Amino acid sequence: MAKLAGQLVEALEGLLKVPVPLRVQAWDGSVAGPPGAPTVALRNRRALRRLLWQPGELGLARAYVAGDLDTAPGTDLYEVLSVVGRFSERPEIRNLGLGPRELLGPAGRRAFGAALRAGALGPEPVPPPEEVGARGGRPHSRGRDRAAISHHYDVGNEFYGLVLGASMVYSCAYWTPESKSLEDAQKAKLDLICRKLGLRPGMRLLDVGCGWGSLLLHAARHYGVTAVGVSISTEQVALARRRIEEAGLSDRVEVRMQDYREVPDGPFDAISSVGMAEHVGTEQYRAYAEGLYGLLAPGGRLLNHQIARRPDHPGEPHRTSPFIDRYVFPDGELSPVGSTVASLEEAGFEVRDVESLREHYGLTLREWVANLEAHWTEAVRLVGLGRARVWRLYMAASALAFEQNRIGVNQVLAVRGTEEGAAGLPPTREEWLLRPAAGAARPVSRV
Repeated sequence: MAKLAGQLVEALEGLLKVPVPLRVQAWDGSVAGPPGAPTVALRNRRALRRLLWQPGELGLARAYVAGDLDTAPGTDLYEVLSVVGRFSERPEIRNLGLGPRELLGPAGRRAFGAALRAGALGPEPVPPPEEVGARGGRPHSRGRDRAAISHHYDVGNEFYGLVLGASMVYSCAYWTPESKSLEDAQKAKLDLICRKLGLRPGMRLLDVGCGWGSLLLHAARHYGVTAVGVSISTEQVALARRRIEEAGLSDRVEVRMQDYREVPDGPFDAISSVGMAEHVGTEQYRAYAEGLYGLLAPGGRLLNHQIARRPDHPGEPHRTSPFIDRYVFPDGELSPVGSTVASLEEAGFEVRDVESLREHYGLTLREWVANLEAHWTEAVRLVGLGRARVWRLYMAASALAFEQNRIGVNQVLAVRGTEEGAAGLPPTREEWLLRPAAGAARPVSRV
């Protein structure tokens, strides 16, 4: 047993046919792997058993969430995830297939022998309770969407407050030169959305997937609009309504427990959808775009803020992250930004502007991880150790994914033109990004 880590690394490298870029610390105290590399710790035999039953991302995630696998003392989680991310993108690893020939061949037999000597063979461990089990109903039906949204957003408003900070904004901030804090950057993002939408006093705004109401509050306070926000998260709606009442804006801002497909009272002068379209689903996206088009007045603007994935490698099918799907965003789907633009145009919109905020999201996620770690004891008290570990893993991995250009995030500004084809935008981008003068109104045609 004194050489357990070495046996495991040797067996793994035999199967993969490439050196492993991490050091491994086994539960017997032995360590093996390239000197100077970040070190992962297998806390018990169950960690190895999880990896044997589910090799790859899902097995690693289950082991980490359960606490069977962790970073060794002095090893940074970002460093481990960065190494693993680069390693998994190598063509020989991305296209690796461990079929019967490999598993029954010499390398497979050596790996089996190492697992046997480690005492790691046995029945598959039960997944951590934070994992979503079997899902009933048709994907992206209203009932199934409500369950998926509840899994992620109805975790507890106190917990979200620890992670997000006072702004309670759960989308990437906008880091301007003047931004000295996360709160400054989130305020800048809310203001950027309002300016892109051309909001003016007296206009009517619909915020689809309104979260805890932060954009509604900003638009009503600083741009004089009346607004409707919709969400299917019970806890988000409850807190948003309370914040609006405390701000004295209940006469101008309404928050509904309502699916975006159920909004009956258009037209609206402007529509925002921030961090919501990722939950719509590829097959439903055209209906989503057409629904928002139908709710928008002619001459009105849509601001669609959405995470995007990179296009697939030629000849390779798209692979959804099993960790994200089972632990973070059940049924969530990302599309390339080109597909989003095409769907909006097919629904009738004229796309006028696309702005990438990819680097901004990496900075934002690192701030959220720092908040979580600074309040770790309280976070664990509120949601339990397993869920806190889910969030640390998901946010840290996502920060790196944005930084390394494996995913992106874009604000797409689109217009429903008038019958004459007018978009109602000033002639230059600089002009329509200017904050409106106090009391200025922008008429919107309702032809």
